[in-house]
Amino acid sequence: MIPRRGYADGPFGQIHYQDTGPGDTVLVLCSQSPLTSGQFDYVYPLLAEAGIRTIGIDTIGFGMSDPPPGPPTIGDFATSVPAVLDHLGLEKAHAGGHHTGCKIAMEAAISYPDRIQSVVLSGPGPMSREEQLKYIDTVLEAEKSYTAKSDGTHLSEMFVKRYPWIKDHPDGLNLCTGYIVQQLMGRGPFWYGHHAAFNYDGAEAMQKLTQPALALFNTGDMLYPLAEKTRNLCPHFAYAELEGGGVDITDQDPKGWVREVSNFIFAQ
Repeated sequence: MIPRRGYADGPFGQIHYQDTGPGDTVLVLCSQSPLTSGQFDYVYPLLAEAGIRTIGIDTIGFGMSDPPPGPPTIGDFATSVPAVLDHLGLEKAHAGGHHTGCKIAMEAAISYPDRIQSVVLSGPGPMSREEQLKYIDTVLEAEKSYTAKSDGTHLSEMFVKRYPWIKDHPDGLNLCTGYIVQQLMGRGPFWYGHHAAFNYDGAEAMQKLTQPALALFNTGDMLYPLAEKTRNLCPHFAYAELEGGGVDITDQDPKGWVREVSNFIFAQ
């Protein structure tokens, strides 16, 4: 099934989205940094087959969504959710995301509680401030130091660094190429995503949620060590695990991911 693509007006300009599947059960998906709504290309048709209309949003400044005037917060990112729902004439939806997308979905649920029915958290990261600072000193600083090189080696360097995470996938070479394209195609600096994510208190946000929530982990994800912390912080959440995978679980095990997400949504 081919997504219907469009734009909604938001507080920072146009927001690009993909809308797949008919039906009254609606799920808004927010991507990890520094990717786009293309992160969920493998799961859109499967969710549609399950009876879920899925709307993938390009985070502001990423993909084909307009950028903010300066470094955004997760709260800024979350404004895209009600803007897209308003544009499509939808009163309510379930909201979900992966990594940074978890934080965007949570903040949308906290800030606009009447619009969000439940929350799917794929790889939530309730980090301590100490843990966040380590990522700021490594991942974020590396992103900020990115520069294009006249011989094009900046592209090969990005590929070599990224490919080990998806190399076991049958289409890993093409997928990794796509990830690099997604990272670089945005209209804003791609470090904006992790800057917002690593300065957002995900643990506090998880405890503020009033909607039903699913914490979905996969054992090969770099954030899997935070699974036990998540269960301890929020024992009332539904919980599910997938075996293996990594940060690209929606490409690595789309059927398993969709099974757990659809089971949770239809239980609400």
